[in-house]
Amino acid sequence: MDAPRRPAVRGRYPLRLRRRPVAWDRQRPTWQDAAPSVIAGALERAKARPSGNWYAVGASRDVGRDRPLGRTVAGTEVVLWRAADGRLRGGPGACPHLGAPLKDSPVLCGTLVCHWHGLALDGGPFAGWEPYPVYDDGVLVWVRLDRAGGEEPLARPRVPERPGAAAAVAAVYTGVGRCEPDDVVANRLDPWHGAWFHPYSFVDLTVTGGPAGPADAFTVDVSFKVAGRLVVPVRAEFTAPGPRTVVMRITEGEGVGSVVETHATPLGTDARGRPRTAVVEAVVAASARPGFAVARAAAPLLRPLMRAMAGRLWRDDLAYAERRWELRDAGRFPG
Repeated sequence: MDAPRRPAVRGRYPLRLRRRPVAWDRQRPTWQDAAPSVIAGALERAKARPSGNWYAVGASRDVGRDRPLGRTVAGTEVVLWRAADGRLRGGPGACPHLGAPLKDSPVLCGTLVCHWHGLALDGGPFAGWEPYPVYDDGVLVWVRLDRAGGEEPLARPRVPERPGAAAAVAAVYTGVGRCEPDDVVANRLDPWHGAWFHPYSFVDLTVTGGPAGPADAFTVDVSFKVAGRLVVPVRAEFTAPGPRTVVMRITEGEGVGSVVETHATPLGTDARGRPRTAVVEAVVAASARPGFAVARAAAPLLRPLMRAMAGRLWRDDLAYAERRWELRDAGRFPG
């Protein structure tokens, strides 16, 4: 590991000018620090932590009052919708009558009405249809699938601590890759690749510690690239509180308390039998600066930008995860 450098400190202005920028090909290689055994050990410890059989399905905003949200989670077809009072409802995605896809059916006054023959579901058991436990944390919606998870069920998902909704801007990105959740989590538990693999977003990255402490955390000093030599330096902490979740939290510098939650949700297999996994990533940004109130007011405009930034990173990181799975599947993974 590199010796710790001075932690990022919040100054009067969020931006900094890199005084002695290092070119991509001149930065210090990190391959010796990124020991496969360290990444594998962190992954195995994450997999041993309980999830209570809860799976992140998507953004809370994706479940409207007049339309359901349909997903296949761990090979199980799931449909979510909102009751008349706004509370989340959910269960099997196939109509119990003749198997119609309920995700394509309308929601009328809180009732999901099958568009094939009109069977109406209010969220309670009916005609052989049994609901699943669901949860809306205000940013993400979750479903509990006990048969798929096989763990001791928890009453609600273990949602990471986030900035208060009134003081933050949240956006959710969802992408899909041909890999398993382990490959997504392993990607996030490899912070050393950041400045090499994503030079358009990260510079001056140093892993200063970890995994360490009760939270099994990696500590990282990094600068988010804005434009040219303008950057925003921070210190961040990466933890894996569950088998399919990695959280990056800013602990020093600009935006202290802001989090990026990465949830890896298994979907099932494609026509060739290859696994498919959804990345459901919640970015919850906050700042103590008075000007951040303007950002919150502009949240409808900021959310698409935040999703686009996450999407650019995940185009690369899903390639990483897919490559990792391909090598593992072929018995050629060197880690």
